[in-house]
Amino acid sequence: MRRTVFYMASFCLLLAMNFVVAEPAHAKKRIVFGGGPAGGTFQVVANAIQTYKPVKAIEEFTVKAQSSAGSVENLRKVNSGRSDFGVVYSGHVYLGRNGQMKNDPRKYEDVMAVSFLYGAPAQLVTRKGSGIKSVKDLVGKKVGVGNAGSGAFANCEMFFTHMGVWDKIERNAMGYNDAAAAFGNNQLDAFWLFTAYPSGAVIMAAQTNDIDLIDVDADARATGFYDKYPYFSKLSIPAGTYKGVDQTVPSFQDSALWVANKNVPDEVVYKLLSVIYTDEGLAHMRNQKKTFKAMSIAAGVEGIVTPLHPGATKFWKEKGILK
Repeated sequence: MRRTVFYMASFCLLLAMNFVVAEPAHAKKRIVFGGGPAGGTFQVVANAIQTYKPVKAIEEFTVKAQSSAGSVENLRKVNSGRSDFGVVYSGHVYLGRNGQMKNDPRKYEDVMAVSFLYGAPAQLVTRKGSGIKSVKDLVGKKVGVGNAGSGAFANCEMFFTHMGVWDKIERNAMGYNDAAAAFGNNQLDAFWLFTAYPSGAVIMAAQTNDIDLIDVDADARATGFYDKYPYFSKLSIPAGTYKGVDQTVPSFQDSALWVANKNVPDEVVYKLLSVIYTDEGLAHMRNQKKTFKAMSIAAGVEGIVTPLHPGATKFWKEKGILK
C-alpha cells in the first residue's frame, strides 16, 4: 500500500511539473512611471508614454504608468526607487535636493532630471460675483487645495502661507475632479489647481457655474514671492481659455519635469528619450493633450536647475542642447 501511494504521489508530481510554464529567459524589465491623480496632466504624461506603440515595442523593458498623489509623492517614490520615472515640479526637485521641503528636512538626492515637459501655472477658480478678488479674500472660505502629497497641495500651502491665509481658510484636500464637483454642488467657494491649461476640471466647473480666475501674479508681486522662490516664473492664462473668462489672467508657473532615479540604467533613459523626442513621438504627446505642445528638442532642458541623469546628458549633448 505504501509503495502504491509513493508511486501515485510521484506520478502526480511529474504531471504537475509538466504544466509549469518556465519564465522566458529574456523577460522584459518592468519600468514604473509615476503619474498623478485623475484629472491632472501628470497622469496623462505617464499614460501617453506607456501607450505609445514604439515604446511598447521596445524589447528590453516595458513601461507601466502608475497613478499617484502628484509631485511630492513622485519625488519620494523616485528617490526611494519605488518608481523608476515620474513627473515632479522643478521647484520640488530643487527643494528636495537641498533639504528644504516643508516639514521635511530629508535630502532627496537620488532624483535626477530627464527633460522639461511643460510649464504648470497656478489657477485659482471662484464664482463670478463672489467678491473674491485676491487670495486674501479667501479668509473664512471653503477652499479645495489639491490632493495631500501632491505638488498642487504643496505649492498651495507654500503660497497661501506666504500670503498669511493658510490657517485662516477651511481647507479641503482633494483632487481636481472632486474639487470641481464639490464646487459645482456649492460645497466649495474656490479651488486651487497647479496644472497645465486648459484643465478638464476647470472646464467641468465652468459648465455648472459662471467662473472667474484670480490674478495670483498680483499677489505674488506685491509680497515678494518671486524673490523668495526664484524658480517660479510669470505667465498669463489667455482670454477665452475657459467659458466665461474673457480676460487674460496673470499667474505664475513652475516647470513640470520628467525625472528618474539615479540607478535607472543610462541606456533605458537614453532609449526612451530617443523614442519620445522624435517628430512622431512629440506628435503623439500633443495628440494626448495640447499642453504638450511645449515639448521640443529646443526646450528639452528648460526650467531644470538640478543635475541631469547621465542617460539624459548623453541624449541632450548629441542633440546639441548641452555643451
